[in-house]
Amino acid sequence: MVVKLKEFKNSLFKVEKLLMQKITISEELAARVPGLQLSCIRCNVVYEAVNTQLWTEIEDKIAKIAASVPIEQISGMPAIAASRSAYKACGKDPARYRLSAEALLRRVVNRHELYQVCNVVDALNLVSISSGFSIGGYDSEKIVGEIFFGIGLSGEPYTGIGRGELNIEGMPVFRDAMGAFGTPTSDSERTSVTSATRIFLMVIIDFAGTALLDEATLLACSLLEKYAGAHGFEMAKI
Repeated sequence: MVVKLKEFKNSLFKVEKLLMQKITISEELAARVPGLQLSCIRCNVVYEAVNTQLWTEIEDKIAKIAASVPIEQISGMPAIAASRSAYKACGKDPARYRLSAEALLRRVVNRHELYQVCNVVDALNLVSISSGFSIGGYDSEKIVGEIFFGIGLSGEPYTGIGRGELNIEGMPVFRDAMGAFGTPTSDSERTSVTSATRIFLMVIIDFAGTALLDEATLLACSLLEKYAGAHGFEMAKI
C-alpha cells in the first residue's frame, strides 16, 4: 500500500501493521520516560551522494538558525530539554553523551555548517535541526527481526558511526535479533545507510509526546519524497 502525503495528512499513523519490523518500547523505558513516542517511517528510496537542491535548502535553514538561536538556548528548546531529561531518567549524562539533535544544532550555531553525507541522511538531518528531535536512520534490510527500544546494559557492544566503540549503558537503545543498532546519540555502523540502501527506516524520537511529532513526520516524508524519490510509505506511531 502506498500512502501519499496528501492522503495521509488527516489519517496519519493508522497503518501500523505494514511495517516490516515490529517496534516495541520496553516496559522499563516506558516507565522512566512515560511521554515517549516514536514516529516510524519506512519507504523505498533512491540513494544519491549529493543532492544540490536539498543542500541549498539545508544551507538556508542553517543560516536562519545560526542567526536566530543563541548557543545557550539550545539545551532549553522543548524537544532538546525533554531528550536531556529522558537521558537523565535512564541514567546517562546528556552533557557527556550529547544527543544527535543537540549536537547538530550546536554545530549549526557554532560553525554554521553540517556534514554532508548523502541525500537520505541529509534529509533526516534537516528534519532534526528543524524540529529538535533526535532521529534514527537505518537501512531497513540490515535489521534482523523485531525491534525493541530499551535501555543499554553494562558492557553491551556498540560501534557508532564515526565514533568507534560507544558506551551505551543507561542510554535509550534500539535492538534487533543481532543486538543494539541505534541510539539517540549515534546510529551504528551495522545498520548504516550506504549507496546500496534501497529501503530506509526513519524513527523520530519524541521523549515528551508533543504535537510537534506529527509536523516533523510530515516534513520528513515530504523531504524524502522530493529529494530521495521516496515511495511506498509505511508508517506507525508508537
